[in-house]
Amino acid sequence: MYCIGIDIGGMSIKAGVVDKDGKIVKKGKVVTDVAAGEHKIINDIGRLVLSLADPNDRDFVGIGIGCPGAINSSTGVVDRAFNLNWHKVALAEELARMINKPIKVSNDANVAALGETMFGVGRMYTDTVFLTIGTGVGGGIVLGGKLYEGNESKGAELGHMVLVVDGEPCSCGRNGCMEAYCSASALIRETKKAMLADKNSAMWKFSPTLDDVDGRTAFECSKAGDRSANAVVDYFVKYLGEGMLNFANIFRPQAIILGGGVCAQGDYLIYKLKDYCKDRNYGFADTPRFDILVAQLGNDAGIIGAAGLIYSMVQVN
Repeated sequence: MYCIGIDIGGMSIKAGVVDKDGKIVKKGKVVTDVAAGEHKIINDIGRLVLSLADPNDRDFVGIGIGCPGAINSSTGVVDRAFNLNWHKVALAEELARMINKPIKVSNDANVAALGETMFGVGRMYTDTVFLTIGTGVGGGIVLGGKLYEGNESKGAELGHMVLVVDGEPCSCGRNGCMEAYCSASALIRETKKAMLADKNSAMWKFSPTLDDVDGRTAFECSKAGDRSANAVVDYFVKYLGEGMLNFANIFRPQAIILGGGVCAQGDYLIYKLKDYCKDRNYGFADTPRFDILVAQLGNDAGIIGAAGLIYSMVQVN
């Protein structure tokens, strides 16, 4: 038994043959030809699938797709995907005309959450919250071993929970969202502020100009004991920790899984988050604690999680 998992990105479309243990046994990739429109892209996806699998093979049980944007997973329609210029695109229906197999579509962050829980670092848990920390903050929720997507599959926009009313502007047009405080973009913003306020900070040696600042600057200098860098890291940990505590109070997961470039800080970040959260969990000793884990599937999370959409629907022997 195997599935095809497809990860649609703005630059490329990656696909893989994924076995029932979540292992990718074969891969392929094509360029995302946004300018050519949705029909060309879907045709390219179909040809990519056919290059990896025989549609007449009974062991080939379905196609899972992770796509950016607002997705109605019950219909397989991409209601809106800005970086693809898609609006009301019947992705599953159109692809099914080429390949007669079950097809399931979900938002790419939801798919990554499912992949990490079914086959990655969260595989020992049934209830997880996944946060991906990059330019923005995305995420997904798995409850009882099943992906939670909300009404019309439009839920789990975790990065747009407001942490500070009338706070920092967010890319979504609102103010004070988690994304505005916990993304790599927010970390870089606060690092630059701290550097401008402290011309003697070691951060100036690590990043000689403001254009050199990245998500590592404050963390690496904090490890070396720089006071201004420590303040930036503490600021980041405080807001990320508060967001995680909110999700813990709402969903009471067994684990919160963190992905994205900032998580390359590994134990240094995780220990700080654990220390922040341990005494601030609602109910303290009378509510279950949650584990804080770093995602392990990396760039393959989209492919593996997309296959998980199919495996969660079929009996796996």
